[in-house]
Amino acid sequence: MSLIEIRNLNKSYGRKQVINDLTAEMNSGRIIGLLGPNGCGKSTMLKILAGLIADYSGEVKLDGHQPDIHTKSLVSYLPERTYLSNWMRPVDAFEYFADFYSDFDRAKADEMLHFFSLDPKQQIKTMSKGMQEKLQLTLVMSRRARIYLLDEPMGGVDPAARSAILEVVLRNYQDDALMVLATHLIYDVEKIFDEVLMMGFGQVIMQGETDQLRAQYGKSIDDIFREVFRCSAN
Repeated sequence: MSLIEIRNLNKSYGRKQVINDLTAEMNSGRIIGLLGPNGCGKSTMLKILAGLIADYSGEVKLDGHQPDIHTKSLVSYLPERTYLSNWMRPVDAFEYFADFYSDFDRAKADEMLHFFSLDPKQQIKTMSKGMQEKLQLTLVMSRRARIYLLDEPMGGVDPAARSAILEVVLRNYQDDALMVLATHLIYDVEKIFDEVLMMGFGQVIMQGETDQLRAQYGKSIDDIFREVFRCSAN
C-alpha cells in the first residue's frame, strides 16, 4: 500500500475546476517534486493532503486513512504563505509548535535557527520574506513526521540561500519519510528529487523516476518541464 493514494480527485472553486479527475500514488522513502505552472492545482492538492480542504470529490488516503486527526499527526505542512502572527518571535513559534505537536524537536529547531543565522528574539514583522521562509522551514523540518508537504519553500529567498535551504531539507529529512515539494525553481532543486509529478490543467501530465526521465529524454527535468508545457500551451 502506498503512503499516499489519490483516486479520481476533483476540486472546484465556484465554476473553476482546479483539479480534474487526478489519480496518483506516492511512496515513503521518496522526495517527490510536484511541478506545474501557476494555477494548475499544486497548492490545492497539498492543502487537501494536509487536511485543510475537505469539500472535494474522489478518494484521498494517507497511510490508509482519509484525511483526519490521524493523518494530520503524520503530516508536516509548509504553506506558501506564512500563518504565524506578526508579533511572534522564533522562540514563541517554537513554544507554539511544541504545544501542538508531540513530535516537535526543539533541539533540532534551535540548531537550524543557528544555521540560518536567525535571531530567536526578533519579531516576525521585522523579518524579510526570506527570513520568514527560513523560520517556517525550520518549524516544519523540526518535526519527526512521516509526510512533509512543502509548498514553494524557496520562493522568497535569493539564489545564494537556496543551497543552504536544500542542505537543511536533506539533513533533516527522515530516510523512511515521504516529502512532496512543490516548486517552480526546478533547475535549483531537481538534484534532490527521486521522482517528479508534473501537473497541468488539474491533471497529472507526467510522473516518473528522475533518472529514468533524464535518460529517456536526454535532458534535465527543468528542460523536460519547459518542453512539456510549451507543447501544452500550443
